[in-house]
Amino acid sequence: MNRLSFMKNLGLASLAVSLMFLPSMACAVVYWELHMLVVFLLSAFAALFLGGLLYLAGIKADGRLYHRETLALVGVGWLLTAFYGALPYLLSCHMSFVDAYFESMSGFTTTGATVLAHVEVLPKSLLFWRSFTHWLGGLGIILLLIVVLPFLGAGGKLLYRSEIPGLDKSSLRPRIKDSAIILLKIYLILTVAQTILLLVAGMNVFDALCHTFGSLATGGFSTHTKSIAAFNSPLIEAIITIFMMIAGTSFSLLFCLGKGDYKKVLGNVEFRFYVFIIAVSSLLIFINLHTADGPLPNLIGASAEPPPDIWDHMRASIFQTVSVMTTTGFATVDFNMWPEFSRALLVILMFIGGCSGSTGGGIKVVRIFLLFNLAYKHFIHTFNPKNIHIVRVDNLVLPKEHVNALLTYFAIYVLSVAASTLYLAWLNMPLVTSFTAVAACLNNVGPGLELVGATGHYGLVPASGKLLLSFLMAMGRLELYAICVLFIPSFWKRY
Repeated sequence: MNRLSFMKNLGLASLAVSLMFLPSMACAVVYWELHMLVVFLLSAFAALFLGGLLYLAGIKADGRLYHRETLALVGVGWLLTAFYGALPYLLSCHMSFVDAYFESMSGFTTTGATVLAHVEVLPKSLLFWRSFTHWLGGLGIILLLIVVLPFLGAGGKLLYRSEIPGLDKSSLRPRIKDSAIILLKIYLILTVAQTILLLVAGMNVFDALCHTFGSLATGGFSTHTKSIAAFNSPLIEAIITIFMMIAGTSFSLLFCLGKGDYKKVLGNVEFRFYVFIIAVSSLLIFINLHTADGPLPNLIGASAEPPPDIWDHMRASIFQTVSVMTTTGFATVDFNMWPEFSRALLVILMFIGGCSGSTGGGIKVVRIFLLFNLAYKHFIHTFNPKNIHIVRVDNLVLPKEHVNALLTYFAIYVLSVAASTLYLAWLNMPLVTSFTAVAACLNNVGPGLELVGATGHYGLVPASGKLLLSFLMAMGRLELYAICVLFIPSFWKRY
């Protein structure tokens, strides 16, 4: 580990991250929240000050990034960025450090879990900040830094490959900076398009921007405690559903779609499996809701009178399936009150997540597809051992080292879920709450079931549990490894 180079680049990243407070400062000026303007100025100064110290500590290094420094910069960079993001909460809401850090990490990792029981009481500029952290974290702070820090050179490519979630590591262009700029352009175009559509649908500018940030980043923070249910608008729900599905699709495929290469998009195995899962799950939940005994609530916190009709069930099933599958976490109903089958299916969808190379979390659709494929090949091998069985994805043969990496990832993932669930249970959290809280945070979904459901929050989780869940959010956002390696002593040894 070249520690001086690591500190120098971490300092540069901190200096660049200090700029992320500027839009919230502008929002504070627009709504004449001068105390929040001071808060954001102090937060930006803290990032500048600490970034300057780190840069000066490593100023003698050449600044080159190799594989170990890259992993450290990604992992520590996200943890440190969440610290900077927690400062506005600490300075304005009288939150504890743990609660502020949890809220900030939830924003940047596009999880959408919150410790706040009522969000409407927050200043407008702080609500904007909550949603804007989604937008920053959705595309990836490291990816944004590649655009503004072109002198990273080869280190930029390593950062890109460490930052982009899933198995889709292919470059859109030979130069990694060009790929980053293309992704950023797609992100900006989608942001403008959804904002305009939400304005046409009846939202004001503030709500339209904040919910666009949450949709495209598959985040889930809303400006209303009742989430999307507060608007009770089928048109708004339809727009957000479409953009959540787009955000859960690989940005490489969106680039191909923009070029008119429809054949590549429709022929992509992962995309077809992604659409298939959403369609089948929506249908199954719709059937379960429509045939369930007893009344179901229409909206979050609303009574069951009048009882929902077939259209209400269709709206709810499609929206919540897409919201959970893409790990967004927006809600139009209290799905914690749904029948057991529907709740169980939503929990399964939490683990699947979006496509590789998307802003969605979870295991990723392509990994689920490959795990099924591997299980099937191994099953066939038990009675036909002489044949050679290979695993393909889009006519590409998966090398043995990729198979081993997939199985290793899955093993670490399962162990993380099991150990974390046991720890929350040790803290006397109910079992369903513990398991779904871990699932929702590790997969960057947000709401779970029972105490942390759509109408609940994470404020009741003990402080040590919130810290654990914060690390799980970062692990899920960074595909486990960039956070896990930070706790291995040999990783920090000098070479």
